[in-house]
Amino acid sequence: MSKRLSPQLQHNITEDAYCETHLEPTRLFCDVDQITLCSKCFQSQEHKHHMVCGIQEAAENYRKLFQEILNTSREKLEAAKSILTDEQERMAMIQEEEQNFKKMIESEYSMRLRLLNEECEQNLQRQQECISDLNLRETLLNQAIKLATELEEMFQEMLQNAKYSLERSKSLLLEHLEPAHITDLSLCHIRGLSSMFRVLQRHLTLDPETAHPCLALSEDLRTMRLRHGQQDGAGNPERLDFSAMVLAAESFTSGRHYWEVDVEKATRWQVGIYHGSADAKGSTARASGEKVLLTGSVMGTEWTLWVFPPLKRLFLEKKLDTVGVFLDCEHGQISFYNVTEMSLIYNFSHCAFQGALRPVFSLCIPNGDTSPDSLTILQHGPSCDATVSP
Repeated sequence: MSKRLSPQLQHNITEDAYCETHLEPTRLFCDVDQITLCSKCFQSQEHKHHMVCGIQEAAENYRKLFQEILNTSREKLEAAKSILTDEQERMAMIQEEEQNFKKMIESEYSMRLRLLNEECEQNLQRQQECISDLNLRETLLNQAIKLATELEEMFQEMLQNAKYSLERSKSLLLEHLEPAHITDLSLCHIRGLSSMFRVLQRHLTLDPETAHPCLALSEDLRTMRLRHGQQDGAGNPERLDFSAMVLAAESFTSGRHYWEVDVEKATRWQVGIYHGSADAKGSTARASGEKVLLTGSVMGTEWTLWVFPPLKRLFLEKKLDTVGVFLDCEHGQISFYNVTEMSLIYNFSHCAFQGALRPVFSLCIPNGDTSPDSLTILQHGPSCDATVSP
């Protein structure tokens, strides 16, 4: 509007615009009533206390006002474009995360159904050996069907939660010109632990031949901690010198296995699976794809959790105290569990394993200071306190 008010147009307004009441040129503008005035209109009681200025001055004021509005609108438009671009990128990421989450759910519940079927078969076999009561068998089958139905309902509920997170982020984008706070899908917990894990639990021990010189092992070979100094073990080709790691003495090439690790007293730790041989400097062990790890780190009151490979950060509400690890060699699956909360942390499916698989445990190498960090492999049933060797 201000651009259209050219000098020639302003001249025409000055020369040709007349007040219809007093037949005088309208050279004034009332800002209150938003109308042009002549000198006699200005002197009337109607506009006596109004803000009145020259028409040219009013035009200039409004030109500046419109220019400010235009500049602000352009800034908001650019901000909206930037937010839209960011939200489109976030939406693509969350959609990819949704697909990964669905695969993880399918893998988890497929594994649970396999274990459930095996447990049912074992129960039926034991019952057939002891009694021939058909009613009891029917009860066991009904329990199995009920549990399978509950698992299916839990699966549907998790998918609905994931869908709700996406719909919520979309609605936030439409309602506000600000980045949407998308809930991470790793907060959608898959609850419950299979009762078969207790049957599959292995009593692991640590292998001193693979222990890093910074590590001290307990006499029962179930607890590891950091210590001062390093033992002379450079000549041992099995020692993992690239980090404060140690392998389990046990290895697996087939079957299903489960174990639990107490990480409550560790500030920086790793648990997982290692496959392949390690040389004296650990160069082979550093190669990508030879370790599947869950990593925890505590800094003050804050802590983070990561999985590898590929490196991915996870979000949990509370610090982990006990980690459960499940390995299915035939199906190439590794699952990590929060044993305290009885929920899945993350799982890897369809892994291509090569050779024997060995559980691996690690504490971060200290930077000169004494660290009280320790990590213990748990065993169910009567246990004694672990004594760490000097």
